[in-house]
Amino acid sequence: MKAPRWSRPRSVFVLPLSSSPSLVKYYTFHDRDMSPEGSTLEESNKNLDEITELARHLQNQTGVKVLWVTCNLFAHPRYMNGAATNPDFHVLAYASAQVKKGLDIAKKLGAENFVFWGGREGFLSVHNTDVAAELKHMANFFKMAIKYKEKIGLKCQFLIEPKPKEPCKHQYDYDAMSVIGFLKHYGLESHFKLNIEPNHTTLAGHSYEHDVVMASAFGMLGSVDSNTGSPDLGWDTDQFPMDIRNTTLVMKAIIEQGGLQPGGLNFDAKVRRESTDLEDLFVAHIGAMDAFARGLRNAVRLIEDGVMAGMVKERYSSFSHGLGQKVEDGCGTLEEMEAFIEQNGEPRATSAKQEKYESIFNHYI
Repeated sequence: MKAPRWSRPRSVFVLPLSSSPSLVKYYTFHDRDMSPEGSTLEESNKNLDEITELARHLQNQTGVKVLWVTCNLFAHPRYMNGAATNPDFHVLAYASAQVKKGLDIAKKLGAENFVFWGGREGFLSVHNTDVAAELKHMANFFKMAIKYKEKIGLKCQFLIEPKPKEPCKHQYDYDAMSVIGFLKHYGLESHFKLNIEPNHTTLAGHSYEHDVVMASAFGMLGSVDSNTGSPDLGWDTDQFPMDIRNTTLVMKAIIEQGGLQPGGLNFDAKVRRESTDLEDLFVAHIGAMDAFARGLRNAVRLIEDGVMAGMVKERYSSFSHGLGQKVEDGCGTLEEMEAFIEQNGEPRATSAKQEKYESIFNHYI
């Protein structure tokens, strides 16, 4: 049976930056992908323990590692009104217990990251929602996870994956900036980075690379769940990334921040409904990995040549001296700005030269 969009499998191929093209060194999974949910939490945990032992054996046998683990806190009917943000404490407690087990499994298997994806952390109507209370409860949910991670000595990186909508109408983790603002407001930013899925970014009305770039700008880009989609459709289609422009821009951001370790690039994507041959699955993975390999090569050339970087530097050169430098350093005053305008008058219009940038970028594609 095909899983609904909001409970898609996450047991996927991964392409970390350190990987060779011929070998996939990592895998990822949801707890409920690894083993079926039981009628009780105890039964679910027992199922997970059994399959975890097999997974550990296979890891030792093959050398394949776990890039990240995550808990499915959205597919079961108990989570229809959210998990960490559910108005019923009982549901939050169940989600917390499920995450506790997930963290235990992450430690047992040596996972390098643990992802929180709040597919139902939001609301449908403001009439029956205490938004402030739900955000506070979600923050405290994360604080409990941090405490338990420290208690058991789990060394992995915590990640949050933003998504703007579907299944919820108004999701709290709408995009990178929403999540970063939430983390900073509750003092959690030192404990988390972001796992960006550009397919979600386009659902938020941004371009494919937008949230990767924004998260990186704040030092919060931890991993990339690199699916793409069809922005004209308006829902999460989870397609394999094949657009070289997109992969080049993502790899450029990753190179400029010095890599993703311990994060990586992964595809939790699906072949299209019309792709019915087993071969299609292999072609999709190979094509997506090739797209990122080409994007990496393009990005390296673009950065090494330095043409666009020089143009950008020149565009902001007025902040490298005089009062502009004072603003850059955070020590300018409004009085100084006023005096400058009184002396120098109206700024002259300066072309952004977007078409020139786009033409140069196309040279590297």
